[in-house]
Amino acid sequence: MTPFTGRCRVAALSLAVALIAGCKASGGETGGGGPMLRTIADSIAFGRDLVIKHGCGDCHGGGDNPGAPMWLVGFRPGTDDTLFWPAKIPTPGGMMNTYPRNLTPDAETGLGRFTDRQIYNALKFGLRPGETPDVVVTSTTPGQGNFPATPKYLAPPMPWPAWRHMSDAELWSIVAYLKRGVKPQSNKNTDSDGPPDFWAGLYAQIIGPATPPTFPTDREVAPSR
Repeated sequence: MTPFTGRCRVAALSLAVALIAGCKASGGETGGGGPMLRTIADSIAFGRDLVIKHGCGDCHGGGDNPGAPMWLVGFRPGTDDTLFWPAKIPTPGGMMNTYPRNLTPDAETGLGRFTDRQIYNALKFGLRPGETPDVVVTSTTPGQGNFPATPKYLAPPMPWPAWRHMSDAELWSIVAYLKRGVKPQSNKNTDSDGPPDFWAGLYAQIIGPATPPTFPTDREVAPSR
């Protein structure tokens, strides 16, 4: 087993998501309507760094090497970089197989057919971009603040429950990189299985509050002065 496939196996077999380290940034506006760094080039570079460090390529292809031939193209049957896919997710309705998607900006098989805002909403709220309109979401309560009354979520183990705690500057930089910093590659991925509620019941059980509790909680220790 290679170090890369080992990391991908861990991601595929676990519903627990990794905590995402914060790295603040601030600035103006992107073409997609979100905060960015001083220039679009800076935002793309920052997004690239985040995508590499947060292991997007471990599941979506390429590991930590943006120069890999199949960087972020998603599931490809019978290949080493997808050796431990599909991820098998137990549900009350039986075992569901899920597959990593093509994250390149290909217009037919990747993210090219979605707006910046739809991709941001996927990272921030876990909403499937293909079934969620291009709207500013201001609530996590179904039916309020443009949050869909019957939300359709991304399939596990996509770690959006952790990514939602990242800053807007980080998330919009990731969007900028995926839409404008990666070459499109055509690769139609296998569709993931899913329960009729599009994972709403599962996520209601496993994710915590949208805003983390104040530090320290009963399980943490404040530094001594």
